[in-house]
Amino acid sequence: MATRLVQINMKAKDDAALGRFWAEALGWGVDSEGPGVTNLEPVGFAYPDPVAVCIDIIARPEPKTVKNRVHLDLATTSTAHQAQLVARLMDLGATLADVGQGDVPWTVMADPEGNEFCVLEPRPIYQDTGPIAAVVVDCTDPRAMARFWDEAMDWTLHGVTDEQASMRSAQGVGPYLEFLRTPDTKTVWNRVHLDVCPYPDDDVKAEEARLRSLGATDPGIDQSSISWTILADPEGNEFCLLSPR
Repeated sequence: MATRLVQINMKAKDDAALGRFWAEALGWGVDSEGPGVTNLEPVGFAYPDPVAVCIDIIARPEPKTVKNRVHLDLATTSTAHQAQLVARLMDLGATLADVGQGDVPWTVMADPEGNEFCVLEPRPIYQDTGPIAAVVVDCTDPRAMARFWDEAMDWTLHGVTDEQASMRSAQGVGPYLEFLRTPDTKTVWNRVHLDVCPYPDDDVKAEEARLRSLGATDPGIDQSSISWTILADPEGNEFCLLSPR
């Protein structure tokens, strides 16, 4: 048994407006499964497929108060493309952001609701990922996070150090999942989190038990009105275990 990363969940005051921003930013299509939910995926995409990690944007009234511990890195193909993408994103409503990055070759930005993301300088490793180069998770121990997620998912580890760990679909397509060591620690529930899904023939309750045996915990959230399961990884980052599809 194993799970795979299928989508990123973002909270937003205005899911439709934020969805329009990210759809324009990524060149993706927009859909909705109900009020307060905006779904983004590549045009013509057949969910789930590791060639892309989709985005679900969910309306919530709580304001953003701290830097997100999960963010997106966007890929570029040249320095000219990076500059053009930054300019286009600012025209769409993004702003430049300072998270203490100093003098770096990538550009740190925030979407219209303040969610941080990076527009990377061209890097060969990300040339075939699609518009999203990586989903990045801040953590205090990349090695421990890599151990958990390597067992939780059937993705392939591509490197583990004290500062960073990287994974990608075993099919070698789509974005990377990266764990980046940062000095700050988690203080509030994550407004951006990972959603994982078992395979169609797997038992979701058995998968939940397996994830708990690996170190996943109960985040203490009322789950009486939802059909999926919310868990937390070893550093307390919430993630959702969806029903197999």
